[in-house]
Amino acid sequence: MEKILLHACCAPCASYPLLKLKQDNRQAVVFFYNPNIYPLKEYDIRRIELEKYCKKLGVEYLEGDYDTENYYSAVNGLEKEPEKGLRCDKCFYLRLLKTAQKARELNINSFTTTLSVSPHKNSKKIFEIGDMIAQQTGVEFLKYDFKKQDGFKISRQIAKENNMYFQTYCGCEFSIRNQFNKNTLTFKLFSNF
Repeated sequence: MEKILLHACCAPCASYPLLKLKQDNRQAVVFFYNPNIYPLKEYDIRRIELEKYCKKLGVEYLEGDYDTENYYSAVNGLEKEPEKGLRCDKCFYLRLLKTAQKARELNINSFTTTLSVSPHKNSKKIFEIGDMIAQQTGVEFLKYDFKKQDGFKISRQIAKENNMYFQTYCGCEFSIRNQFNKNTLTFKLFSNF
């Protein structure tokens, strides 16, 4: 069974990808590298939940540094970008580059990410970034669009069955702002009725 390094952002998003990779006869090694997650308490909740789920499945779990300075340096000047904009692209690049570097360090020939399971993420953009990093590092990026074949729905079902923690925002402090603005707008729209 060929190993693959799977960048994972949280346990719910990793649940279906782990199942799919196993079905494809690939042995996933999970890599939690997410310096974008804010605040530290949220980071710890997601990290612990993913580690616990990996242990339950007997999947190897690795954790990168919580180097928030690196994240803020990467997105400097893009703080006001909308979700799915340049800030997110820089964030994807940072996390996938670190994943490819970790794969190379571990002599794992390929990597992919759970980010594509979310209907809120642009898989095409993730794949472009992954391909760019593959060219830079020599580690193959496998283009798994995990949201296909009801992947997102299945991941939510697995998460519910395992009583996993569900986050309410992507992860960074800027996505909290966007979530707050969206909820405020929804409240204003419905408060008129």
